[in-house]
Amino acid sequence: MPLAPRAPYRLTAIQVRDLLRNNTLTVEEYARSLLGRIKERDSVVKAWVYLDPASVLRQAQALDQVPHDQRGPLHGIAVGIKDVMNTRDMPTQFGSPLYEGHQPGFDSSAVAILRAAGALIFGKTTTTEFTVTNSGGAGLGPETTNPHDANRTPGGSSCGSAAAVADYQVPISLGAQTGGSIIRPASFTGVFALKPTHNAISPEGQKTFSPTFDTLGFFARTIEDLQLVTDVFDLKDDEPPEDILLSKTTVAMIKTPMWDSAGPGTVAAMKNASTVLEQIGIKVEEVPFPAEIGDLETLQQMQKALMYREAQVAFLREYRINKTGLAPEICRLVENSSNFTNREALQAADKYAGLRPLFDELAARYSAIIAPSVIDEAPLGLENMGSAVFNTFWTASAGLHMPVINIPAFSGAHGMPIGLSLITGRLRDQHLLHIGKALSGPLMTGGGWKVGTTAAHSTPYFRDS
Repeated sequence: MPLAPRAPYRLTAIQVRDLLRNNTLTVEEYARSLLGRIKERDSVVKAWVYLDPASVLRQAQALDQVPHDQRGPLHGIAVGIKDVMNTRDMPTQFGSPLYEGHQPGFDSSAVAILRAAGALIFGKTTTTEFTVTNSGGAGLGPETTNPHDANRTPGGSSCGSAAAVADYQVPISLGAQTGGSIIRPASFTGVFALKPTHNAISPEGQKTFSPTFDTLGFFARTIEDLQLVTDVFDLKDDEPPEDILLSKTTVAMIKTPMWDSAGPGTVAAMKNASTVLEQIGIKVEEVPFPAEIGDLETLQQMQKALMYREAQVAFLREYRINKTGLAPEICRLVENSSNFTNREALQAADKYAGLRPLFDELAARYSAIIAPSVIDEAPLGLENMGSAVFNTFWTASAGLHMPVINIPAFSGAHGMPIGLSLITGRLRDQHLLHIGKALSGPLMTGGGWKVGTTAAHSTPYFRDS
């Protein structure tokens, strides 16, 4: 029988699954290794807002008692939960002092599905206040740091979920994105992430900011782990994905109307990606934006008109009960300080409805679209969580609802990760994972970023436990 690994926290979810199946590892051994990793690193990374080691071990011991023929597809695999999703046995505080110690007593739909699949629900990861604010540190928000450089932000709002996966504290975590809260932190911390098609996963039991845009998604260190967890959520295309023949694959490179904002790291990453893909026989076609999309300023105003209108509804209760406990920017949303009208919100919703099929048709002409994930590397400091101007396009500013994967393949001037986004048409999530698996290997080989390395030295940043 093979020996158990010296440091199980290093394992991917697939590796954990296989070792548990052949009795090489127990869930309790695995949980203890993860807890040891967190104990070693939490004072720096600060990814967790709630974690009870005793509860984790009780869960692990109970899972070890489940007969093999009754174990689910995620049996024993540790998952972190962004603290905007209800958990029956842990506080759910939404990053807000108004909900300190709040215990909902029931699981969100996503958490319930994970539990039914046998997942080890590890704890609650940090988030900005109601996922709205974009600040951390200095008493402004989460103290979570980037695992590759503690002087830099991990990005928001799913800061803890991204950091915990990047730092080998769990192999999978849940996040949620309104504008860029999954893809941006995934890029900044150098991990894979999937923002699925809008409403492909139920948001029941999750605090929402903007129902038109909010989407639940996942972080992982491998695309195979993303596939494993999405299978549990029954994400299926109308037709099964076809085999990828590189010589017959065409990728559309879309720089988006925000391209003037791109920093040197992202400009280099897009150029490098084109070169790498062409070297392995893939045709890369730079595609201009359809004229129907409109100008950038109009898109951004549309996003605000609809998102802010929905935020007025989402946070009215908290505002009426105790507005002094809300961040000023949330109060301004409820008060409609930007003076958007209902008519503007309706016009935005109608415009988005027309754009979605247009972009589905565009995406259908190609195996995938490749686009920037972020402006550049994670910025210095925790106060500024970075711009979501690129990744918000596919979710909010154009309201497209398209699935997106961050591929953590490149690095910038300071050795920090820079991801690129792969995108397909709506409800083609499995195709996206399939093409992502085919392209991520060459991109990561040619791009220079290796998941599980430090920014400064490009060497493994974990130590044996």
